[in-house]
This record gives sequence, structure tokens and C-alpha cells, in this order.
Amino acid sequence: MRFEAKFPKENFPLLMRRAGYAPEGTDEKTGEWRFSRYLGGGRSRYPRFHMYCGMKQQERTASCNLHIDQRQPSYSGVSAHSGEYEGGLVEAEVRRIQAMLEKEA
Repeated sequence: MRFEAKFPKENFPLLMRRAGYAPEGTDEKTGEWRFSRYLGGGRSRYPRFHMYCGMKQQERTASCNLHIDQRQPSYSGVSAHSGEYEGGLVEAEVRRIQAMLEKEA
């Protein structure tokens, strides 16, 4: 699910840490930041919320794409991962992130 995030005061990776997301560096092809929030209680990397964000530093916004990875990719070199890009869980997580960002503004 795509959404816009505003970060007028702090840097975006720090805000995502406060929201429970671990930064995973940048995508080699797109330069977008990658973040994950693990839902398995620390026992497993899956399922997890996974987010890519392109920063617009001048406007102090990020264009984000959030989804849920249900399991790891089945084959090496393939990115298929049973991702969910829509639905109640994803929508609720976007609302949670945006509410936290508004509080920080």
C-alpha cells in the first residue's frame, strides 16, 4: 500500500525506529530506504511488515510502499515472497505510522 509520510522535524529513519521498524539500508537499484517490523515476536524474520521509502529531503516527505511478507522467498535469486499489499492489517499499520508521525510533527 502506497502512502506519503511527512517528517518535518526529525530524520525519517529515526522516526521509523520509534515506530518499531529496523532500517535495512538502501535498495541497490532504486536507492530507496528499506525498513522491516517483525511480527513473530523476535523468534523469526517472518511474517513481517516490509516498507520501501523514497526520500524527498527538500519537502521533508517520504513516498512509502508497505506490504506484509508472509514467508521468505522460496527460491534463491527470486523475490516472490507471498506479500500482501492490501487488506486490513496493512491499512491499520499505515494509519498507525501516520498517527505517530503526526504526533512527532
